[in-house]
Amino acid sequence: MIDELKDKEARLRGLLRGYGRVAVGFSGGVDSTLLLRMAVDELGTANVLAVIADTPSLPRGEYAQALSLAQGMGVTPQVVDPDELGDPAYVANPADRCYYCKRHLFRHVAAAAAAGGYGAVLDGNNADDAGDYRPGRRAAQELGVRSPLLEAGLTKAEVRALSARLGLPTADKPAMACLASRVPYGTPVTAEVLGQVERAEGAVRAAGFVQCRVRHHGEVGRVEVPAAELGRLLDARVRGEVVAGVRAAGYRYVALDLEGYRTGSLNEALRGGRE
Repeated sequence: MIDELKDKEARLRGLLRGYGRVAVGFSGGVDSTLLLRMAVDELGTANVLAVIADTPSLPRGEYAQALSLAQGMGVTPQVVDPDELGDPAYVANPADRCYYCKRHLFRHVAAAAAAGGYGAVLDGNNADDAGDYRPGRRAAQELGVRSPLLEAGLTKAEVRALSARLGLPTADKPAMACLASRVPYGTPVTAEVLGQVERAEGAVRAAGFVQCRVRHHGEVGRVEVPAAELGRLLDARVRGEVVAGVRAAGYRYVALDLEGYRTGSLNEALRGGRE
């Protein structure tokens, strides 16, 4: 296992050296942070650009952390506004919404890369993402974006292991998909809805739940926390705090998903329920 991880790490480093100068689509998540760190190690800060999208679908805390992480690696981040909310196809929130989002994002990353003389645009997709429903991958492929973590065969667990070895603060960071992933397909994505979700999830985290989601269902905020933590949420004091916070965010009703937190729960509707 250790030898296999070392082989994949060597493969990743070799890929990065082969690119010469790179622009990394950077979110501050587990994957893109490892990718940026490895790129800096292999190419030097002068040859690495971190491009951060300032968008309503990225929580403000995540945006601030991404800026701080890039600067901490000696990379001056370039902030772009992909303006996906200006695209009716994205706002309509079809099942392939991520395609439109990533198309806007990577066009801006590619433009920043071209302007600065960076030859390759990279994203943080890993090997586990290849088997998931990820329409955004199609946009990345159409625009020639490379995914070196995936190409090196690194899984999410291996990305975390390498991150821990390098002492990255994101090694154990919970998964954080964009806020639009909390909105059921067919429900329009607006800045107001995204802000409402962000405030509601902030309230749940303030109650002590590091990993959580609040899914937007009109007047109902459906709260997901890990199944092992459902009992703690049902404690009268904690429950009252969560209910008050989610209602303060703008929801009339607060529902608890008894199945617990799981990634992409809104995708269940695409396949008619759980598999």
